Amino acid sequence: MSGSSNTKPTMGGNAMLGKIILDLPPSPGNPRNSEGAMLRLNDGSILFIYSRFCGSDAADDAAADLYALISDDEGEHFHSLGPVVFHAETSAKNVMSVSLLRMENGDIGLFYLERRGETDMRMMLRRSADEGRTWTDPAICMPNSGYYVVNNDRVLRLCSGRILLPAALHRLSLRDDGSTRFDSRADFLCVYSDDDGRTWREGAGKCALAPAGPSQTGLQEPGVVELEPGMLWAWARTDLGRQYETFSLDGGETWTPAAPSAFTGPMSPLSIKRLPDGSLLAVYNPIPLYNGRPEIVNGVWTGGRTPLCLARMRNRTQSAPHPIAIEDDPASGYCYVSIFPAKDGVLLSYCAGGPNDGSCLNRLRIRKIRYEELPAEA
Repeated sequence: MSGSSNTKPTMGGNAMLGKIILDLPPSPGNPRNSEGAMLRLNDGSILFIYSRFCGSDAADDAAADLYALISDDEGEHFHSLGPVVFHAETSAKNVMSVSLLRMENGDIGLFYLERRGETDMRMMLRRSADEGRTWTDPAICMPNSGYYVVNNDRVLRLCSGRILLPAALHRLSLRDDGSTRFDSRADFLCVYSDDDGRTWREGAGKCALAPAGPSQTGLQEPGVVELEPGMLWAWARTDLGRQYETFSLDGGETWTPAAPSAFTGPMSPLSIKRLPDGSLLAVYNPIPLYNGRPEIVNGVWTGGRTPLCLARMRNRTQSAPHPIAIEDDPASGYCYVSIFPAKDGVLLSYCAGGPNDGSCLNRLRIRKIRYEELPAEA
């Protein structure tokens, strides 16, 4: 494995790095509030759209809609704008996993997953020409049918103008008795558009872990950053104690074989985004001292997704970064982060469920960390 395996996250006083701006806990009729994404509006305000579950079920395939919040003061406060997309309009089980992108003609692009079943989940695109007041009908981004997982805050525009959707593709596999089952082992691929989202293509090259190997996850919940024009760095969660990484030199069309990265982790996603000063901010759950941490604590599923840590890099790192913990409650879990660079700091949204929430996925939190508080670059 690349990098060291004994880096200890800095805890203690750093656990409260920044400040919590907003908590959205579950409530009757609203069993889960989870992952979202942010975008700057033309009037300077910040739009945040997230998944709001309804009814009594908080499972991933339960009923969920998209709701919006807005901040007029660089994320110091947010207030509700109400619903954006109802799943009932779409005949889907739910809509979730939002990414937001400014389109070339000035429209807002709202990307989200529409889940119809265990064999059909694809990304949709709606556009708004009036800063989020109204939206077009959805258009399908995936040219092929299948079960594609694209995490929140993952859609990326490259220097070339290409829009990239990093996706984990899950298939059905055959049991010995001839019946089918959902295959948890995912392949990584990218779907892309070179005409600002009007048409989409699936990259020719897929990246996969050996099916005969020890992993039961394959490459799940991938993300991508552009290291320099034309050179992409991607990563994906696994059940092997590491995020695995892969590279593309052709804009996401093909990828190198996946290998262990410097980032340890349970089966939880890593988020990385470039900040205004050019550095990369990584937010993730390192596990050097947490192998064997239980996934269920006092009856609440946490996924072992604690602590939640920051690491800052000038570019892709080959050695283990020194993580700084911003959340470290051992009875809670933290995951599905969005990263938004505001003018005076970074806004992070993430799941932060604990003992009173039923699951780590059920509570949504927004935290603001001023740039001067961020750790130095590795």
